Amino acid sequence: MNLKFYQVDAFTSKVFGGNPAAIVPLENWIGDELMQNIAMENNLSETAFFVKENSHYHIRWFTPVNEVDLCGHATLASSFVIFNFIEKKSNQIKFISKSGELIVTKEDDLISLNFPSNPPNKIVSSQLIENAFQQKPIEVLQGGNYILIIFDNENFIRNYEPNIELIKKIDPHGVIISSKGNEADFVSRMFAPNEGIDEDPVTGSSHTVLIPYWTEKLGKKIFRALQVSKRGGELFCENLGNRVKISGKAVLYATGDLFL
Repeated sequence: MNLKFYQVDAFTSKVFGGNPAAIVPLENWIGDELMQNIAMENNLSETAFFVKENSHYHIRWFTPVNEVDLCGHATLASSFVIFNFIEKKSNQIKFISKSGELIVTKEDDLISLNFPSNPPNKIVSSQLIENAFQQKPIEVLQGGNYILIIFDNENFIRNYEPNIELIKKIDPHGVIISSKGNEADFVSRMFAPNEGIDEDPVTGSSHTVLIPYWTEKLGKKIFRALQVSKRGGELFCENLGNRVKISGKAVLYATGDLFL
């Protein structure tokens, strides 16, 4: 069996930036174990698989170690593949996923994801968190599958050297650190070592938590956000109430065939 695949850098307009995802379009579903093995072999933060059914697509996402319920950058990358190689005249896609219905639209080279919002709730900080980051955060919250930790300046977010072993103990899924931005509205980084991703370069799903948080703190609904990992990424965000709009660009890095 041969399968076509694409590697796309999401939330960037240039290769070697943003977050790379492998995209594997399927005519019919293949086995879960095979999809997990493909994701492990690709060794990217996410590999996405989708199957068209009538007028919509079913989509699933795999890290190198497990399947996840929601992934922003691989959804954006999948949409880039559909818009550019499968349905070139389309400007809207409906995905069905484990997180429900996801609508994606395109305007020029900007792709917009409409995702459910995950407003975070404040929780008590801990000595573990202070040890992991070597300082006391402004506040700690939990939203969706993420712990959100707020600090007081962008320089700390950019320069933090992660203590992966301690971050593993904070949350089984993902840990976001964030602050107000110097030029952007806010900046962030995201770590998910228990999911096989020590640091995710750019994370769409974390912004389902960040957007409602910064709406409350900054008193606005439209944002320009930067994820300040080494690769870096730019996201254009809007709070729609119980949904959020997360927009960005993408660029093709590679295409090829899987020989299975």
